[in-house]
Amino acid sequence: MRAFMTHRGLVAPMEGENVNTDAILPKQFMKSIERTGFGEHLFDSQRYLDYGKPGVDCTLRPLNPRFVLNLPRYHGASVLLAQRNFGCGSSREHAPWALDQFGFRVLLAPSFGEIFANNCFRNGLLPLALEENIVHDLFQEVHGTPGYWIEVDLLERRLTTCSGRILPLSVDAERRQRLLRGSDEIDATLELRETIKRHEAWRRQYRPWLFEKHAG
Repeated sequence: MRAFMTHRGLVAPMEGENVNTDAILPKQFMKSIERTGFGEHLFDSQRYLDYGKPGVDCTLRPLNPRFVLNLPRYHGASVLLAQRNFGCGSSREHAPWALDQFGFRVLLAPSFGEIFANNCFRNGLLPLALEENIVHDLFQEVHGTPGYWIEVDLLERRLTTCSGRILPLSVDAERRQRLLRGSDEIDATLELRETIKRHEAWRRQYRPWLFEKHAG
C-alpha cells in the first residue's frame, strides 16, 4: 500500500450519523474479484438519480445535483469530514477500497465502525477520531469557507487547518509505523521471513515428530 507521511487536501463534509458500509458501497458492486473499479460507485445510491448496476458506464448516468460530492466546490476533495459512527455495519473491505479509489486519504469523525477503521488502516487510509466538539467546529468552518483544506502530518502527529488551528493527533504506534512505511500485515510478516525460517529449522531439528508422516 502507499506510504502516508503528510497530506494536504480539500475537505468535503458528509452529513448524517451511522453511515454504514452499504451506503458507502452498495452490495451489488461487491461481486468483482478485482480490487479496482469501486471509486465510481462510492455512495452510489446518493450520487446518482438512477439505480446503479455493475458494468454500466457511470459517465452516462444522471447525477444527483444536491449530493455533497457532486457539488463543484468539493470536486477533488481528499479529506472526508463525517459524523459519529461512520463506517458501521458489515465488515466489507470494499468500502475503504471505494473511498481510496475515489481519492480520499484522510477521514475525520468523532468515531468509526471498529472493523471499518481497521480496514482503512490496512489499505493506506487514515481514519482520525476527533472530539465531537472539534468535529462540530470543523463542519461549521467547512460549510462557511469554500476551498477549506486541512494538512495532516503523521510524522509530527499534528493536524493543521487552513484557519490556523493546530490539533495533536493520537494514532496507535504500530499502525502509524505501518502507514509511514507503506506496509500492511503481509509486508510485516514478510519482513520476518528469515526469523520464521530459522524457527522452522529449529522445530525440524528438535521436534522432528511434528513432521513425520503417518500411514493411515
